[in-house]
Amino acid sequence: MKQIKMIGALVIMCISGQVLLFGHAHAQGNKILVFSKTAGFHHGSIKQGVAAIQQLGSEHGVVVDTTIDAAKFTDANLKQYAAVIFLSTTGDVLDDAQQQAFERYIQAGNGYVGIHAAADCEYDWPWYGKLSGAYFAGHPAPQEAVLDVVDKDFPATRGLPSKWKRLDEWYRFRQFSREVNVLINLDENSYDPAEQGMGNPHPISWYQAYDGGRAFYTGLGHTEESFSEPLFLQHLWGGIVYAMGL
Repeated sequence: MKQIKMIGALVIMCISGQVLLFGHAHAQGNKILVFSKTAGFHHGSIKQGVAAIQQLGSEHGVVVDTTIDAAKFTDANLKQYAAVIFLSTTGDVLDDAQQQAFERYIQAGNGYVGIHAAADCEYDWPWYGKLSGAYFAGHPAPQEAVLDVVDKDFPATRGLPSKWKRLDEWYRFRQFSREVNVLINLDENSYDPAEQGMGNPHPISWYQAYDGGRAFYTGLGHTEESFSEPLFLQHLWGGIVYAMGL
């Protein structure tokens, strides 16, 4: 009987040790990087976006680092983050070595979040285009439109209305990947696309497992006001949580 109790105690200790180990590993991964370098158009809402993500991180116990310095994209530096957020990055923002480091980072099982102009970025890097899920092709003037939330069983869309009316700058995309899981479509009948639109359905937010890691993209977030809008922040944080693997 004593031997059985001792074996039982050892099993409990081993399980407890595993829980502590996993908990420690989880805590180490509780850190994200916001990258907002621009080599093209610079969105005025980047400042509000950085502040909003910092506040969300503070509320949820996640450390948020921010940078516009592409030199931070090294194996040694990136490995401390569970996800990297490209906040309205534009143009060619990473050199070849930095791109390769980021590819290895995703391949190691980490996460990417693209916000708005992150799709207007790195057109000569096909791997990135597949990671983000599409490239920017154009947009009309900012205006109100209706969003159709087609998948509500995902952290970025839980609690959102099925028909979500809001004002933003509505991107259309090219080289759209059919491998992504669409979360939200833009109803092209609800606004004036000015130029030729994508037609319905017109995806505007999605996620995917990609090259060993996780990727979430939202085309929302052009306006400064977006980053004080509760439903948008709920949407954004849910995407970040997914990318972090939480």
